[in-house]
Amino acid sequence: MALKHAVLAALSTEPGSGYELSKRFDASVANFWPASAQQIYRELDRLEGEGLVRARTVHQQKRPDKRVFRITPAGTDELSGFIRSATRPTVIRDDLLVKIASLNRDNAGEVVAAVRERAAASSEKLAMYEHLREALLGAGTEQEFLAAGPDRPDFGGYLALKRGIAFEKGNLRWSREVLSILGESRSRP
Repeated sequence: MALKHAVLAALSTEPGSGYELSKRFDASVANFWPASAQQIYRELDRLEGEGLVRARTVHQQKRPDKRVFRITPAGTDELSGFIRSATRPTVIRDDLLVKIASLNRDNAGEVVAAVRERAAASSEKLAMYEHLREALLGAGTEQEFLAAGPDRPDFGGYLALKRGIAFEKGNLRWSREVLSILGESRSRP
């Protein structure tokens, strides 16, 4: 997948300026496909050049004019083609796993610190995801939210958020297990 498809997916629900898209990205897509604001602006220009999005200028009173992007029919076709294409299994590229693989008596303390650091980051991210989940559900239940199905504009984002929650919970379980194993092995004579 390229950033191209993530941007098209973000624009498929509603048009937005580069700034709005960047903020939307931060709250949803960036959880599984991170990109800087500069990358998003460059990609929007590229997509416009390819005819996959169209921009219109919105004049503002006390602010500079902004460009609002909308996905075009060609962009929708591109996104549909991407959706129909084969999905490849995810490849794990994780520097922590390299550290774990190099674990020995001499570096065990540093590896334990790295695992604890990852667990703390996962815990923070999980809390953020749970907060997003609560905001999406509002006063309703998950069952009520899901009953609306794909007609709801944020339905796909919610399903992706559920994956993020499961991922971070898995990271925390794995971290606890590794820390427990390393604690046991260090306590042996």
